[in-house]
Amino acid sequence: MKPFEILTALPQWTGVAPDAILDAPAFSMQCRLGEETMSVRHADVLPAVSEMIALSVFFGDEPHALLIARSPRFPELDKIWDARSDLPEPILLALVEKDCGPFFQMLENAVRRQMRLAGLLEPAGGDGLVFLRASAPGSGDGDENAVDFGLTRSAAVVSAFGVLRNLDLSHESIRSLPLSAELEYASFALPYEDRASLAPGDALLLPEIGSTEARLIVDRRFVANSSGVAPFKDDGRLRVVAPETRAMTLGELFDRAENPAEEKPESPSQLKLAAMGKTVAAGYFGQVASSPAFIVESAGF
Repeated sequence: MKPFEILTALPQWTGVAPDAILDAPAFSMQCRLGEETMSVRHADVLPAVSEMIALSVFFGDEPHALLIARSPRFPELDKIWDARSDLPEPILLALVEKDCGPFFQMLENAVRRQMRLAGLLEPAGGDGLVFLRASAPGSGDGDENAVDFGLTRSAAVVSAFGVLRNLDLSHESIRSLPLSAELEYASFALPYEDRASLAPGDALLLPEIGSTEARLIVDRRFVANSSGVAPFKDDGRLRVVAPETRAMTLGELFDRAENPAEEKPESPSQLKLAAMGKTVAAGYFGQVASSPAFIVESAGF
């Protein structure tokens, strides 16, 4: 599984609302601005609304407000920025169209609707707008050619921007999500009547110990081993597992998916038998006629 496949398999991301994705700290939409790849995301600091040019634009037939901040990426606008309020509207709009054409095309592609510039708006508050920054990927807030902008938070904008693929999976808010991992040493089938009659002192042979690698069962949804990460399906087999789960983060699971590693645990002093998420018996590793075995200490949980 790839990291994105792992993310979409987690219940908290199933059916998540588009506006929650758009508002997430990890929001980062990849776009093309001219010949460059840009990352559109939330900025740590944005200019005041009064310092931005307010435009009336249409996406399809829907009116939107678009606020654009001063940027070296718009050189003609940059030259007249401090005197922009003194320019006649047609001249200012002509400069906006000339300088911002590639940026407008980026927004049109992102919203997936044809965009049209209608005129200027009176600067107002930022209510009903989403404020974002388009910058070079990985540049953080240090990209001098970044474009800060605000856009009406319409249904069209939210649905186009608020999709799971627009989450940066390297962001700490995603990577730090907690998971629970269970170390599994072996698994085997056992008839139900034999399972129900387990008693202290019983020995269950485990011939695969030593020839089959241990694996991590993460959130009872994923299997991680030297082959990477795969979906876990509990088929009801008995599983010999460590008595306690271990804490794990989603980022660590992503890393295991990208760089598979074999689990080489030390033999624990205590183990448990589990099936379908429930403990069946407690015990320890032993040997029967030189064959590894699970020795039952207590049963009937």
